[in-house]
Amino acid sequence: MSNSRTPMTEAMYYILLALINPNHGYQLMAAIQRVSNGRIKMGPGTLYGVLTRLQKDNLIEILNDDGRRKTYAITKEGRAALRVEYKRLQDMIQDGRILEESL
Repeated sequence: MSNSRTPMTEAMYYILLALINPNHGYQLMAAIQRVSNGRIKMGPGTLYGVLTRLQKDNLIEILNDDGRRKTYAITKEGRAALRVEYKRLQDMIQDGRILEESL
């Protein structure tokens, strides 16, 4: 995600959110379900595809790779991108308040 103004996919957002605490893949799937209050159940295909992209974009890094599992963590750039996306989502909610007024 080289352009920080580009909206994140839902999967990207929740993976970064869950990686505030470093995790490996299996733990990460459970963490995503937890931070989304059970709304998001991400399968391994989606998870590892997005992890590869986030790593390529320097938004996450591998902290440990013992050959069996990799432990991922959000980078400084990833935290900054997550904050930008969080603000964008907040702005969208604020903009949508017009619906409450029109109902």
